[in-house]
Amino acid sequence: MPKLKTKSSLKKRFSRTGSGKLKMSSSGKRHGMSKRSKKFIRNTRGMKIMSSRDMARIDHMLPYDK
Repeated sequence: MPKLKTKSSLKKRFSRTGSGKLKMSSSGKRHGMSKRSKKFIRNTRGMKIMSSRDMARIDHMLPYDK
């Protein structure tokens, strides 16, 4: 059976935690921060854990990252 290909765009954006959940960075922080509220800027700091529903859609695109 041939090797499965990993989506390169996804392996750059997501990483696994020790328990197997997906870590991702928050969206909306590239530019235009002057129009965002201070609360938005604080809340999007750091990494987030992806929900299980979204994780099911992305899981098969990272076959060897389990």
